[in-house]
Amino acid sequence: MSLSIKWHEQLHGFTSFPSPATPIFNTRKKVEVIRVLVLAKAANLGSESNAKKANLCAAKKERIKLPSFDDNLGRKNFHIREFLSHPSGTEAMLNTRALENFEPISTDTYRCTLPKLKLLNFEAAPVVDLRVNPTNEDCMVEMLSCKFEGSEAVERQNSRFSALMTNHMSWGTDDSESFLEVDVKLKLTLEIYTRPFTMMPVSAVERPGNLMMQALLDRLVPLLLQQLLQDYDKWVHKQSEDDLP
Repeated sequence: MSLSIKWHEQLHGFTSFPSPATPIFNTRKKVEVIRVLVLAKAANLGSESNAKKANLCAAKKERIKLPSFDDNLGRKNFHIREFLSHPSGTEAMLNTRALENFEPISTDTYRCTLPKLKLLNFEAAPVVDLRVNPTNEDCMVEMLSCKFEGSEAVERQNSRFSALMTNHMSWGTDDSESFLEVDVKLKLTLEIYTRPFTMMPVSAVERPGNLMMQALLDRLVPLLLQQLLQDYDKWVHKQSEDDLP
């Protein structure tokens, strides 16, 4: 909207009809100016659409053994699906203890604000919308949007990247042992618009970017899985205590 308004203002001074006292060559000059502006605008839009983009991706699959929780009287076994369907399980999956803010925006979608990142004179707070869909068979966590909040300069960067993330959790039994498996996939698209990167092939950005993202997932996924198991253990013991007469 703001671009169209500015474009309208630029043309406003050139689109009035000439009065009888206006020399005809001034009108022709105005037409030429309008033509130059239109061509410049088209060239700018073309350069934006032809901007280099780097596509980064990483994936990590991890499996962990599940303990068999049962109270001493054998009354109830608390399955992992029950935990992941509980609000405590949702908070554990989203690791809300590490967030600056956490709020539901619908029945299955949550807005998560991460701690601010500081770089030189800039501060940016990543804000992520995540949808959690637990079923009897599995549980899917999906990132719907990702943006940075901060100064105007920081927020302008939101139009230069996009991110997708899924975390598919499933469970089963292998050789009589119960397990939980997570399959995390992360994709990131970045616009390359600063030197010297604009002068390099896209692969010069994608290769180190992919290595960095893969190293991040390789480190974080096992840690988050261990933390999820600890939260599961605490929840089971609390449920058992609440069930006591």
